[in-house]
Amino acid sequence: MKRRKQTNPADILPDHEAALYERIRELVIAARQTVARGVDLVQVSTNYQIGRHIVEHEQRGEVRAGYGKEVIKNLAGRLTCEFGQGFSLSNLKLMRQFFLQFRDREDQIGQTKSGQLEKQKSQTVSGQLQKSIELPLPMEKYPFTLSWSHYVFLLGIKNLDERSFYEIEATGQNWTLRELRRQFDSSLYERLVLSRDKEGIRRLAREGQTVSRPKDLLKEPLVLEFLGLSEQTRYTESDLETAIINQIERFLLELGKGFLFEARQKRFSFDEDHFFVDLVFFNRLLRCYVLIDLKIGKVAHQDLGQMQMYVNYFDRFVKMEGENATIGIVLCKKKHEALVEITLPKDANIHAREYQLYLPSKEELQRKLVEWTAEADGK
Repeated sequence: MKRRKQTNPADILPDHEAALYERIRELVIAARQTVARGVDLVQVSTNYQIGRHIVEHEQRGEVRAGYGKEVIKNLAGRLTCEFGQGFSLSNLKLMRQFFLQFRDREDQIGQTKSGQLEKQKSQTVSGQLQKSIELPLPMEKYPFTLSWSHYVFLLGIKNLDERSFYEIEATGQNWTLRELRRQFDSSLYERLVLSRDKEGIRRLAREGQTVSRPKDLLKEPLVLEFLGLSEQTRYTESDLETAIINQIERFLLELGKGFLFEARQKRFSFDEDHFFVDLVFFNRLLRCYVLIDLKIGKVAHQDLGQMQMYVNYFDRFVKMEGENATIGIVLCKKKHEALVEITLPKDANIHAREYQLYLPSKEELQRKLVEWTAEADGK
């Protein structure tokens, strides 16, 4: 039996009704997303308060070995009987740990509660209807901005600066838990730290990744394990490019903030000669083109010279008034640091960056970070 093709309801409506349908559809989707975010915030806030009550009870209780463990065990048994597995012994321990690790947000929690109360008092009925699908406060005003599953993962990050960075980025970039895990496993924090000075490192913990200059975009290596290419298997630059296009959303996530994909194999010509840029992006935060040329081996000075030509062409013939200078990145398997330094002027907008097809070892990157910090302190 032939399967009937599913029809989009908007396709069978007159134009004016289709527009009405789309507006209402957008409202429903926005409402569901807001409700889901609201449920997350309530759950996290509730778990924080449960952790607080457990800790305060322990502090008032008898000081003897095993007392706190017994209290949580008994509590878990009673709560699980009434409310289910969400209040198991392991979950209650996480709630206790959550309160202890984030108790420095007490002032913010108090301000949020009073702010919500004042807003509820001052809102008219029409105002409440107008704001019915919005959260009471902007997300940055809430002490907690992610789901409980996100915070359970963050609790496993011992470095407080690193934890703060991932919380800020997961909130700002709307990362799913899977995306947060992937960015942590790819050592995003360490890779960004290695390209920054001490003040830049402090800003990562306070503000997350800020992009205000070309060097803010750079990290090394770029981790492309999601492409499915193997280090042991022969592949061409065309294979690498095709794999990136097939996984363009994940590649954009790895590149970082503000990237928009424009073209692959972008052609331009001088007289009768044709040239092709492998990948062309535009970064809306820096308001500039970013060109990427792919190399599966070691970068050569010819590769840098070619990229300089590409950048010059875009700056002179493609970029519009008000846009900033084009950035060129030669993405290679291996770069020669001394060669890059001697080939390019210090203020060049051309960069060579390595990529790898497997997740890096966090231990190795952390050792590099310690060595880099020691070198920076010695200068």
